[in-house]
Amino acid sequence: MKVIIQRVSEGTCSIDGEISGSITEGLVVLAGFTHVDTHREVEWMAEKIVNLRIFENTDGKFDKSLLDISGEVLSISQFTLYGDAQKGRRPSFTEAARPEGAEPLYHLFNEKLREKKVTVAEGKFGADMQISLTNNGPVTLTLESPGPKA
Repeated sequence: MKVIIQRVSEGTCSIDGEISGSITEGLVVLAGFTHVDTHREVEWMAEKIVNLRIFENTDGKFDKSLLDISGEVLSISQFTLYGDAQKGRRPSFTEAARPEGAEPLYHLFNEKLREKKVTVAEGKFGADMQISLTNNGPVTLTLESPGPKA
């Protein structure tokens, strides 16, 4: 599982001109899944995201987590995170999970975040979405789960 997280002061997802989800202070999370991901990678990522200390304390140091600030998450499914553009001019998406495997993992990911008492707004899996955000910092990180155990 791979995510891009952006620390935001606000974020909104629109589909066909209608807002499907919006947040104030927190994280916009673009989440992609590969064909070998399972609930273990999803659980690891949810735990990592809610406890990652990327919010500032009163001294301006990264010392607070999403849980510490009661922040929110705008979760967006993003299969293109597994696009490979090393060869040619068109990305290959062979490493991205097929929709029938990725969609349940996306919903599980959002549920795991909610279980940790985080408010989660969502896009719609597979939809053409427009994402607006105000990146605070800016702070943007890429995280990848350790992968399944051999």
